[in-house]
Amino acid sequence: MARNKLAGTKKGKSESAKYFQNNPEAKAKKDAYNTKYHKSKKRKAYRALLNAINRRKKTYGNGDGLDESHSKSGKTSKEKQSTNRARNGKKGSSKK
Repeated sequence: MARNKLAGTKKGKSESAKYFQNNPEAKAKKDAYNTKYHKSKKRKAYRALLNAINRRKKTYGNGDGLDESHSKSGKTSKEKQSTNRARNGKKGSSKK
């Protein structure tokens, strides 16, 4: 199951989604950058590390709605996906 059901669709309601709907050249440029960025060895190693942590804690792919959240000390703990992913949301705000 995909994490974001709206990814790649024209249904997003955020300001950036609206911008990319109206500017296909900008979206193509952004997609090209993201592809290059996420193919880098550093990114692949980071993803592998996070997946290994999730597998070790038996949360990888089980659909429990939890993420491993990174604390300031560098340790990880289970946290709701929505809370974890909203922390560094639009303009640095967080859900309250």
